[in-house]
Amino acid sequence: MWKPITLAFLIVVTGAAAAMSHDVRDPATLQKPLIQDLLTESLKSTEGLEVVLSHVALPPNLTLPMHWHPGEEFAYILQGSVTLILDGESEQKAFSGDVGVVPLKKVHTARSGDEGATILVFRVHEEGQPGRVLVSD
Repeated sequence: MWKPITLAFLIVVTGAAAAMSHDVRDPATLQKPLIQDLLTESLKSTEGLEVVLSHVALPPNLTLPMHWHPGEEFAYILQGSVTLILDGESEQKAFSGDVGVVPLKKVHTARSGDEGATILVFRVHEEGQPGRVLVSD
């Protein structure tokens, strides 16, 4: 049981170091989201699952389209603020240093604050599936 947890922890630490050293423009100057996958790796201990680590920069006051992921999502706010809106739940505001969690296949969106946001996103999801699935109106 500790093997998957240890592996996931090491991946997150490695990704955090990469994200902090990653050169990205100030999110306040962006016109559209900037998403860079830093790592995609199959979990050796759990067949059919992979880890995706992404560096996400959102311009100010941007609301992403409603979507869901074929797995669980964990987001660490590196800079700025984000409001996480999970379908059927109250809004959750997160600031630099906070962590947000989106459950498996939960429809949600996120809205950046006035200064934009930079986020380290860690997902464990079904191998070979798209990173996100947009929800049609």
